[in-house]
Amino acid sequence: MVVLRDLVKEYGEADVVHRILDGVSTRIDRGEFVVVLGRSGSGKSTLLNLIAGLDQPTGGEVHVGNARIDALSERERTLFRRRCLGFVFQFFNLLPTLTVEENVLLPLELCGMLDIHSGQAAKELLADVGLAGRMDSFPDRLSGGEQQRLAIARALVHEPELLLADEPTGNLDIETGEEVLGLLDRLVRNRGHTLIMASHSSRIAATADRVLQIREGRLHEYVAGFQESD
Repeated sequence: MVVLRDLVKEYGEADVVHRILDGVSTRIDRGEFVVVLGRSGSGKSTLLNLIAGLDQPTGGEVHVGNARIDALSERERTLFRRRCLGFVFQFFNLLPTLTVEENVLLPLELCGMLDIHSGQAAKELLADVGLAGRMDSFPDRLSGGEQQRLAIARALVHEPELLLADEPTGNLDIETGEEVLGLLDRLVRNRGHTLIMASHSSRIAATADRVLQIREGRLHEYVAGFQESD
């Protein structure tokens, strides 16, 4: 599903060049749940942004499915994201002026998949995440956990090949975060999607198939169940 080859990412600051990723290579198969661990500033979000085509590498290759992302134009990358990727963020990124149902339907509208069956699909997915009775509510009427459940439904509604989650429980208390993580894990596995999740917490790694850790710009792989003090 995802192949990274000798991936390098550098940022310039004044006369200093910072190498965030230094020759990262890995392969992630379809249907895998992979957690990327790393401290703040280690390059976790940068790695997800490169996989999504939101940012361009300084060197190396990014392949997602049959597409080489780093070789696409900006418009081609945008269209690819709309069709093939789903996103779950730490701060939800919901549109406050849209209802719960409208937020879920937005990805379908953006990629031209909105049709007479979309409303039913949204209703079923919202039932799956425990929000069946909140379709006409607005995001600011939801709790933090409910907002993240809505964000998960929005990310999955167009059946993306790949789901990227950047610290999805980082803005939630521990109990709510564990509930959201369990829901995300169940929904992704039931649908056969591939999930790459960035986190600073090794507790989350216990649910993953594989664990990748970024240290000093390099990627290190550990078996599932890896534990490290946060």
